[in-house]
Amino acid sequence: MHDALAGHAPLGAPRAGDAASEREQSGLRGAERGVLRELSEANAAYEARFGHVFLACATGRSADALLAALRERLPNDAATEAGVVREELRRINELRLDRLLGTP
Repeated sequence: MHDALAGHAPLGAPRAGDAASEREQSGLRGAERGVLRELSEANAAYEARFGHVFLACATGRSADALLAALRERLPNDAATEAGVVREELRRINELRLDRLLGTP
């Protein structure tokens, strides 16, 4: 799972030139600076706790919603969080495949 996470940019910091990353994180555009700062700080806390980037299917979600999800998941134990991450990876991959195949 660690390899799958390595390809994902942190929320609030999409990889420049990575159209998927920029598109998927488009809900963060225009977010208040304070929310983005809090998201960055919470991302750092999450990464320190679990050893990998916080992963959430960001498509269609605002910065506030993603920050709330991050805060909700931060207290999880490692096994619980691993299950949540697998589900988020599934959702992201499903959306990406649908987009590639032109599926609505």
